[in-house]
Amino acid sequence: MRQIKYIDAVKEALAEEMERDEKVFIIAEDVGEYGGVWNETRGLRERFGDLRVKDTPISEAGFTGLCVGAAMAGMRPVTEIMYMDFVTACMDQLVNQGAKADLMSGWQLSIPLTVIMPCGIGTREAGQHSQFLEAWFLSAPGFKVVYPSNAYDAKGLMKTAIREDSPVIFIENRNMLYDVSQVPEGTWTVEFGKACRLQAGNDITLLTYGGAVPVVRSAIALRPKISCEVIDLRSLLPLDMETIAKSIRKTGRVLIVHEAPAAFNMGAEIVRRVVERCFDDLDAEPLVYGGGRSVAPFSGVLEDSLMLKPEAIAELMDRLTYRRQQNNNA
Repeated sequence: MRQIKYIDAVKEALAEEMERDEKVFIIAEDVGEYGGVWNETRGLRERFGDLRVKDTPISEAGFTGLCVGAAMAGMRPVTEIMYMDFVTACMDQLVNQGAKADLMSGWQLSIPLTVIMPCGIGTREAGQHSQFLEAWFLSAPGFKVVYPSNAYDAKGLMKTAIREDSPVIFIENRNMLYDVSQVPEGTWTVEFGKACRLQAGNDITLLTYGGAVPVVRSAIALRPKISCEVIDLRSLLPLDMETIAKSIRKTGRVLIVHEAPAAFNMGAEIVRRVVERCFDDLDAEPLVYGGGRSVAPFSGVLEDSLMLKPEAIAELMDRLTYRRQQNNNA
């Protein structure tokens, strides 16, 4: 199987869907002549023309509003918010208009809109370029939210997103855009609402997604004697509770790890569902580990303090598995 970059896998998905359906078009800042600030659309303007790969002025409110209208009219727009933080400039267009148009039209309208949102921390770009805002769209009715951690999932989920008849928030960690992984040839998709088990284990379930996945892998390497079941959620909404519950019934312990702050976020919602559905299967309290709850400073030393630490994850794994180890030793 070939090895390609995350960014190239997304580009392949865009090209394949544009080839398959002439209603698909891309419009955002710098996606045309420049090829995207992250190189995600390089070459697509030359292939599909200026009408289907369109540059815009610096106006998130303008081009997302245009996309909502185009989706209402039957097109399948794909747009990109250059940094996830900039979505604050177009929340009305997305949350009040795009996410609600189907219901408020009595289901006469559908909104097949894909919004790409790169995020990340550790790049020394300070507080207005370093936020993780997925919880906003998880709590706002009308969206589907996906967050792939590798090139395979990025391609498959992007193709599914473009074919959806509802707004999809497609989150990317910009620190992973040039990571290489295996991606097969051919046409295929990754289904929404289906998590991926990266590693089987018996002692503890680790739930994670996006940029937290490689940090979790590093933490596991620090505790080789703990048998970890690792699940990459990849689809946050809809969420694959079947896979989560099945794993917890086996391990009895769960730790959720994500880059967003732990408070009021995805991990807290998973804990709520786990307690409702799997309380009798738990042998220890469910835990959440997230990034620091602070505005990201420009200082590298201070910014690093907000980032996930493999050592901290390993210590939480010790905490959750301590009683099991004691019982086994007895």
